[in-house]
Amino acid sequence: MGKVNGMSEKKRELIRSVKFTLFSISAGLIQIGSFTLLNELLHLDYWVSYLIALVLSVVWNFTLNRRYTFQSANNVPIAMLKVALFYAVFTPASTWLEHFLAGQQGWNEYLVTGINMVLNFVLEFLYDRFFVFRNSIDTNELAKKK
Repeated sequence: MGKVNGMSEKKRELIRSVKFTLFSISAGLIQIGSFTLLNELLHLDYWVSYLIALVLSVVWNFTLNRRYTFQSANNVPIAMLKVALFYAVFTPASTWLEHFLAGQQGWNEYLVTGINMVLNFVLEFLYDRFFVFRNSIDTNELAKKK
């Protein structure tokens, strides 16, 4: 493993993982907060609350991780399209899981949302790291200042 700016690649990936985790936690707070407002206060259908909350958290997470975690200067619409492709698969699958477990099997709605959030966290990190930002990591102005 090579060193860049005096830091090993392993250490840089660890820092990148920590940043992704912290930003994902903030996105999770946005998701659970907006879900709670929509589900408990507005009494929207469960799946509608879930979908709106998911979209809000995705936009937040994408924005922060693109700039600070992956420090990518790639084309925003192309990167967002790649993320949209991920969610074109993940959203129906997770919405179905939410509906099946919470709606049909009677599982606690917040437990099921938490399970989907953990799945989203792991899968999205891998997808972002190895597909969306693979060739553009550490190319933005923040990375160049180091």
